[in-house]
Amino acid sequence: MNSPILISNSFPFSLIRRRVVVEPSTVPDLLTAMHARPWVSAWGHQNTVDLASKLLSADLRTRIEKPTLTLQETRLPQFEGNVFSEVWLLSITPIDGLSREEQREIQPHQIKDWQVLRLVWEETSTLS
Repeated sequence: MNSPILISNSFPFSLIRRRVVVEPSTVPDLLTAMHARPWVSAWGHQNTVDLASKLLSADLRTRIEKPTLTLQETRLPQFEGNVFSEVWLLSITPIDGLSREEQREIQPHQIKDWQVLRLVWEETSTLS
């Protein structure tokens, strides 16, 4: 399979209109996927894009500040002309006690770890 994967910090579950499998994963698994297939970033949080880019040794910045995903006619997510059947979500777990305000300008030492989820849409399943 050579179709691109999408990498983002979030995904609107309101766009799920087909059966999708969501599974916890790891940063090494995400890196393997990024090396095996083309990828597109739809990173939407400016406060973590540089940290995530450094973690993955890849530029996750987008051309637009707040990327918006839509649904393609087959009910798969699309972004910038690409259709995706696989999305990888990468998000931080801040250290305990960090306020929402402090999380807006997060520093590397304030990150406890990174969470990775892999979303894979099934081939033929659709919801009415």
